[in-house]
Amino acid sequence: MHILVTGGAGFIGMHVCSRLIKENHEITIVDNFDPYYDPARKKQQLDQVKQAGHFQFFNLDLKDENECRKVFEANQYDAVIHLAALPGVAYSVKNPLAYVQYDIEMTINVLKSAGEAGISHVIFSSSSSVYGNKDKKPLSEEMADGKVVSPYAASKYGAESFCHSYQHMYGFQLSILRFFTVYGPFARPDMAIPKFAEKLEDGLPIEIFGRGTSRDYTFIDDIVDGVEAVLHSKHENETFNIGYGEPVTMERLLNSFQTFYPDMELIQRPWRTGDVITTWSDISKAQSELGYSPKVSIEEGIERMVHWVKSCRV
Repeated sequence: MHILVTGGAGFIGMHVCSRLIKENHEITIVDNFDPYYDPARKKQQLDQVKQAGHFQFFNLDLKDENECRKVFEANQYDAVIHLAALPGVAYSVKNPLAYVQYDIEMTINVLKSAGEAGISHVIFSSSSSVYGNKDKKPLSEEMADGKVVSPYAASKYGAESFCHSYQHMYGFQLSILRFFTVYGPFARPDMAIPKFAEKLEDGLPIEIFGRGTSRDYTFIDDIVDGVEAVLHSKHENETFNIGYGEPVTMERLLNSFQTFYPDMELIQRPWRTGDVITTWSDISKAQSELGYSPKVSIEEGIERMVHWVKSCRV
């Protein structure tokens, strides 16, 4: 297949593109190296994709409707994997309008261009944040009700609604994937696990915000498995949770790190606005309909992260 991947220089994008290239798919990447985090880091990640094989690349801004249309007119694509977005809960509280531009307006441009170009399958990357704060129980796909707790989550929930409307208008196959707390090599530096690993390797204390939290941490390889599985699925319009399927408490996460850094120091900080207490994915739908089966436990994932951080220091 010839697949267009937006945000292919990002953390998830680089891993998805590398896998698909190795699976002999023809890949076109579009990314604008947005400075949410260091563009040099994203260029390094794009270099990692080059090690997997050849791809076509467009450096442009999909928020510009005309620029977006050019990408879709350049080739005939079999599918679009729309990963490009502005991430970050804390940043969204301070800059909410930016998320309307990036996560809604840009998604509309991609959906419209895909529909006009006759793309058969659109895959949209959403987030577990669309569930808001729910009781400590597994979150199934139908439990998203719009009662979100951050502008970032609101932008993802709104973008999902536009996905449904454009699927209705153009009739393409739509797959919405709700990712649960993704981590792994090259993870975004503002996320907890890579931040912890970097600071601990430098002998610095790590900051903990709030108490009693847990997250369904999902290793990047399992996320890519989910994307690849849905790429080969057949349905009209479906939403899938892609997670590990198990909430990990902060205590368990810290214990995993303490195996490698027994002298680690903690700094307790107040709760941050926009954060949820617990995420826990019900992945039964993805398991039954996609054959999705996550494999990397939090203990194995932290071990891989620590080894990767150490290898980067050599």
